[in-house]
Amino acid sequence: MARILYVEDNEDNIYMLTNRLTRRGHEMMVARDGREGVDMARRELPALILMDLDLPVIDGWEATRQLKATAETRHIPVIALSAHAMSGDRERAIAAGCDDYDTKPVELPRLLEKIGGLLGAAGNG
Repeated sequence: MARILYVEDNEDNIYMLTNRLTRRGHEMMVARDGREGVDMARRELPALILMDLDLPVIDGWEATRQLKATAETRHIPVIALSAHAMSGDRERAIAAGCDDYDTKPVELPRLLEKIGGLLGAAGNG
């Protein structure tokens, strides 16, 4: 399975999703703000990033832009996650460089399908 970086500041979300994905064989890493997420992605080079958009320090939009602007991380697929889904958010996330978008609370089967599709497309996992 894949090494996944989850960039999220909500402890309940971290607990729920990391446990569910770990049980499915993924190796999970967690960053609790956008800056830490960018730094950890550059250092660890995960197969995929789950990026909350509403983060402290730098938000998920800017963290994704920074990752996609850097040669060593631009290939890493990013799935944006948002609890405050507004009209146009999916388009904004894609414009910022995210490869896909999903809403919270996470529907695990749908998210697993997106993860599998992106890991297959990236040749990872």
